[in-house]
Amino acid sequence: MVRDTTIRSKAFDILLIIVLALITLTCILPLWYTLALSLSSNSAAAAGRVWLWPIDFNLNAYQQIIQDSQFFNSFWISAKRVFLGAGLNLIVVAMMAYPLSRSVQQFKARNVLMWTLVFTMLFNGGLIPLYLTIKELGMLNSIWSMVLVGGAHTIVFNVILTVNFYRNLPKEMDEAALVDGAGPWDALIKIYIPLAVPVLATVTLFSIVYHWNEFLYGLIFMTREEYYPLQTYIQQLVVSVDPSTMTEDQYKRMSELSNRTLDAAKIFIAMLPVLVVYPFLQRFFIHGITLGSVKE
Repeated sequence: MVRDTTIRSKAFDILLIIVLALITLTCILPLWYTLALSLSSNSAAAAGRVWLWPIDFNLNAYQQIIQDSQFFNSFWISAKRVFLGAGLNLIVVAMMAYPLSRSVQQFKARNVLMWTLVFTMLFNGGLIPLYLTIKELGMLNSIWSMVLVGGAHTIVFNVILTVNFYRNLPKEMDEAALVDGAGPWDALIKIYIPLAVPVLATVTLFSIVYHWNEFLYGLIFMTREEYYPLQTYIQQLVVSVDPSTMTEDQYKRMSELSNRTLDAAKIFIAMLPVLVVYPFLQRFFIHGITLGSVKE
């Protein structure tokens, strides 16, 4: 391999390193600041003295979280949502992408279904019809409202990514499977899914991150706080509220929860599961995206 050692090339390398370092810092600093804030005293946080290092180090915020039953209840709801949502996403994507990756001669409805999927990415009925539909189905205050509606928003992109991955696999495998007497189910389960582990791990990661971080549907479809997922619960803690529009009970609750260190500790704990899961799936990430991308 011939390496360019000119001054222009070295200058470009240095500039690239600086840019990547700045991007890395913009990702790490908010996380580090949240951790430092959660380990500081409430007075130091309220005074704005905390930046990159805890002031008056203590674990009081985390001790208070242990006593907060609603936090752990919301954490458990989010964990169930991620498990159901990611599992359903994996099954539907793997099964839907396979027939859509076949040619029109093999699956005549392929183009119609593919354009239908693309149409749903570009247009939707709006929030009010969605709410009325969920209400008529009796799924208000049900975890399935968040799982199904959230999954519908992410599944189309994941299917398209997986379709392109399947289409890039050697066509000779289909012929060999056909000669050996394998049907579509055998080909999918024994050939395509094992080979598609990188892209399926990638789309599963996308689904996990989405279901864990999404808060809006919990706010819309859940009418009581005990049904809130974790991110909806945290959003209620940190959202900006106009005191002039609050009732006496709402103002009292906000004053009880207006602890910056406690909120920071909850936010930091809420980020940990994704940070823990990501390294295990990261090795599939680039491979799955590259092979699943659209190629001309």
